[in-house]
Amino acid sequence: MTMPGLWHRWQRRRRARRLRRFRIPAARWRRVERQALTRYGLNVRERTRLHELASLFLRTKTIVGADGLQVNEVMRGVIAAQACLLILNLDLSDYDGVHEIIVYPGSFMVAHEVVDESGVVHVEPRALTGEAWGEGPLILGWADARPDVQGSGTGHNVILHEFAHKLDMNNGVANGMPPLHAGMDRRAWTAAFSAAFERLQTRLRHHHKTVLDPYAAENPAEFFAVATEAFFETPRALKRACPEVYDQLRRYYRQDPLARSELHGR
Repeated sequence: MTMPGLWHRWQRRRRARRLRRFRIPAARWRRVERQALTRYGLNVRERTRLHELASLFLRTKTIVGADGLQVNEVMRGVIAAQACLLILNLDLSDYDGVHEIIVYPGSFMVAHEVVDESGVVHVEPRALTGEAWGEGPLILGWADARPDVQGSGTGHNVILHEFAHKLDMNNGVANGMPPLHAGMDRRAWTAAFSAAFERLQTRLRHHHKTVLDPYAAENPAEFFAVATEAFFETPRALKRACPEVYDQLRRYYRQDPLARSELHGR
């Protein structure tokens, strides 16, 4: 057997040992699935893969509550499962930059610097439901991230949004273009996202209704994160409004949520 072959065999055995030790118990996983995953139409193979990824995710990530919130094991499983939905057909190493997830009961206040028209910098408090830092923790507000309020046809999902930012940051900066896979064309990605970003801003200037949350017009990084939410939560609406963006996300995530939903009659 070649050295690469031995390495992959050792890696598989190591992964199997970890799963035997750290796998989320079946009863708890069924609760996580019922709360957070039923609307995605995952097949048996995908649910098994997601169970494994979420179990390994929890082994290496710290999830803690803040402001008195007690994070129970099902909550931890929900966060892990939805985070790993993004990397279902990618690799857990894509979250190497995620070490700690802090969960607040609701929205939390952060200080942001704002430059006014005169160039003067002001520090203003802002209430957020989620935030991802390049070199720091990922922060969630559970009141908006919990499964019974996110998704459900709205296109919103705080957990998916913030973990999309972490994937985006894997190229060193959150700019709306995560590291693309071999065979993906940077020019095609840029063309698709730039055109859709400009269309969104134009529609908002004219006070037209938009499929994507207006927050996507803030900058390319937010556009990518909001588009990721819609890709998984409302794939039909995203493909109708931004077919080129949908196609690029399909290639990047190596998933086709619309095909899954049509297969299950959704």
